[in-house]
Amino acid sequence: MRRADSRAFLWGHGAEGEEVTARMLTALESRGWAIRHDLRLRGRRFNLDHVLVPPCGTAVVVLDTKAWHRGRTTALVRGRVHCDKEDRHEEVEKVVKYARLVEAALGLPGVAVWPLLVVHGSPVAGGQIEARVPGWGGPVYVLGPEALLPRLAGAPKVWDPRRAEAVADRVDTVLLPYMEPG
Repeated sequence: MRRADSRAFLWGHGAEGEEVTARMLTALESRGWAIRHDLRLRGRRFNLDHVLVPPCGTAVVVLDTKAWHRGRTTALVRGRVHCDKEDRHEEVEKVVKYARLVEAALGLPGVAVWPLLVVHGSPVAGGQIEARVPGWGGPVYVLGPEALLPRLAGAPKVWDPRRAEAVADRVDTVLLPYMEPG
């Protein structure tokens, strides 16, 4: 029973972080961003916390929210993301896996999929970390909440509303609302 209680607490804590992130992201909607929450790929059980399409229409952001231990700093240790002494790099690898699956499912040439992690609770050293995953071409940013909007606002400044709408429509077609198994 304790294990079930512990899982329920962690799920609630994580959901709270997702809600905070979702509220933060609403500021991007007036800037032309399409924002979706709690999605899944057909035939998959994991959920995608947040999927964003910037107004340029050349990218999709797969954003995973984490709620890690307050008072324990998240930092890069020997190339791996740690929350204090706990190796959490598997979470970085997981969001890369999600990004690859979303990219394949969308099938949109010329549209990059960017994996990001935002960490609530645990302060992120320097506000952001550039983590690496073998086989992934670029960095995976692990961000504190204060660095999230500035990082996203740094996306390409070109506006292509038609292309962005087409990419968002594709996201809406390919990704489904997530529902808890049960």
